[in-house]
Order: sequence, then structure tokens, then C-alpha cells
Amino acid sequence: MKTVYPTPERECYVDIHCHCLPAVDDGPVTLSESLSLCRALARDCITNVIATPHQLGRFSDTNEAAQIREQVAILNQELQSDRISLSAVPGADVRVDERICRLIEADKVLTLADGGRYILLELPYEIFIDIEPLLVELSSLGIQAIISHPERHPIIARQPSVLLEWLGQSAHLQVTSASLLGDFGSAAQKAAWQLVSSGWASLVATDSHDLDHRRPRMSMAFEQISAKLGEAAARLVCIENPRRVLEGKDILSACSVGTRKCIDERVPSRP
Repeated sequence: MKTVYPTPERECYVDIHCHCLPAVDDGPVTLSESLSLCRALARDCITNVIATPHQLGRFSDTNEAAQIREQVAILNQELQSDRISLSAVPGADVRVDERICRLIEADKVLTLADGGRYILLELPYEIFIDIEPLLVELSSLGIQAIISHPERHPIIARQPSVLLEWLGQSAHLQVTSASLLGDFGSAAQKAAWQLVSSGWASLVATDSHDLDHRRPRMSMAFEQISAKLGEAAARLVCIENPRRVLEGKDILSACSVGTRKCIDERVPSRP
């Protein structure tokens, strides 16, 4: 398939959550697979990607910050050699852990784009953990949390109101583009649309791992959001806010002011 790169007529995206590094987690196994995934990201009109391999959880003894930075530098060299129009920066998909703040200070755990402003947090799938104390601790370091794919957490998908206190602590929600398109089942799809349409979700990302089951779907998600909620909403969650994460700027609220009053007024209903 011929690669179609972004043009002035096509939207360009930043992907803040992607497992594109080879042989580090459950993403690509080889460099060749990694480059194939990166070509697919470029075809999906993604120009910048934050490489977010898993940290902590079952990857506690691997993927430290220095290793990820080195792998991203190698990947960028390969992207340039292969003339793939994509630029990667370091980040991580960090499993919730009480040690996170200490590990950030020790330069073991990475923030998104290595910028010290945002951290991508992955919740344990099997149980619900109240992470409000962690959010407060992160805030003391000047770091805001972005919760990855809450729509795919079975407890949150059934009862999204549990997110209320976290949003009140300046957390942000990242929905997976493929969830909006039904790739993770009807429950995740319904929860994803509730979070986006209610204004709770500030960001959409691919969370791509491969080309078989977890391929990039950003362009199609943008089209679907534009059709259902309007282009302004799609641009905010798919273009503007991801770019702001990359640049370390404030994330804009989908409900204009981002106040607790706004959050209270837009609580998603239970699926």
C-alpha cells in the first residue's frame, strides 16, 4: 500500500499513546514490525507519536526511562533512513503504583514527551483502585495524570461516575480511537462515546500495538466524532489537546472552563 502523508488538505494528528518500540512490551516484536506500524501511523496522518511502552506492573524490572529514551533515538534514526514522515518522542504507559512519584524523581519512570507535565496512567484491569491520593501527590510535583482508556475498564464502563473525584483533581481522560469504532466491543464503545460526548474525555489516542488487532484508527475516529458531535469537538480531542500534551501546554476542557461545576453538570449516565 502506498503511504499517504498529510497535506495541507488533510488533518494532522499527534498520537500520545502508542506501543511502537520494538521488543520492549506487548507491541512490535521486531524492528521491521515497528517500522510497519510507524508507516501505518503516517498513513493515518499522524506526524508525531509519543512512544509509550508499559512501565511498572509486569514490566517493573524493565523499560526504565534511560532505556526508553535510547530506543526512541534509535527508532527516529530508522524512521529517517526509511523516509517515514513520523517523529517519535519518549513516554510511557505507567501502571498505577504507589511508588510512581519517587520513581519519577529518580528518573526511572517517564512523563509524556519526557516533559515533566503529564503522565499516562494505566489502571489495573481486574479491580477498581481509587487513585485520588496519587493524583494529589503527582500534583505536588506539578504533574497532571492522563488516565488511559477508562472506557475499557469493566467497572468504570458500567459506572463512570466513579471518575468524578479524579476529574476534580485535574486528571484527564484519554479514550482509544478504536473503542469509538467498536473494536473493543459494544460496552467499551458505548462508554467511550459517553465520555467524549459528555465532555469528560479530553483526548483521543490510538493505543496501537500492531497491524493485526491494534492498528491506528485516528482518522476514522476524527470523522465519526465530527459527524456526531461536530468538527470543533473532534479537533479538540484529536488534534488540539494531543498537540498541547506534546508541547507541555495546558489541556483545554471540552466543556470550556473545566470547573467542578461543569464536571458536575456533565456526569455521564450509566450505560
